[in-house]
Amino acid sequence: MVDTFHDQLIAILPKLRVQAMALTRNRAMAEDLVQDAVCNALSARTSFMPGTNFGAWMHRILRNRFISDLRKKRETTNIDDTPQSFLAVGARHDDRLALMELDAALACLPTDQREALLLGVLEGMSYQELAEISGCAVGTAKSRVFRARRQLALWLTGEDYVEDGESSGKKSQKTPSRSGRRPSGTSKTPSGIGPLLG
Repeated sequence: MVDTFHDQLIAILPKLRVQAMALTRNRAMAEDLVQDAVCNALSARTSFMPGTNFGAWMHRILRNRFISDLRKKRETTNIDDTPQSFLAVGARHDDRLALMELDAALACLPTDQREALLLGVLEGMSYQELAEISGCAVGTAKSRVFRARRQLALWLTGEDYVEDGESSGKKSQKTPSRSGRRPSGTSKTPSGIGPLLG
């Protein structure tokens, strides 16, 4: 059991890092959170039941650790620290501006929506897995992903997100970009952002 446990633990580390970045929005804090979650898992490994969903168990430990740390610290998170690890390297200038705008928009999303969107879209987790990790109903997990996509669409394109992928034509009055307006030359969605918007 120990070898299997350690193998599963090593395999889940990249996904834990993504979740930690989604929660903390700070690389150093994310690494600390993953390390603390792994320590918690190692000390509680006898409570893990083989044959159950190891990934959901680990994501739950990480999320619980994050919540515990928040309660202890009661500090605010700097929204300027962005999760650069999942962004494309060497993007064109226009794409870089759009990615900066996406970073700002992601940072403005509520934590539960940002986490659901990143884990569901980038990590490919099912709504069932998202629900298990978050401790919510499957419908709530779906709603969080939908609302996050809708809000990003409003902020980034100025049009409302509609489930079938067509815009409703509603214009947004607010954008989270640092300048308060969309940078020129970013009218097209750069590669990598499309899946986030649906």
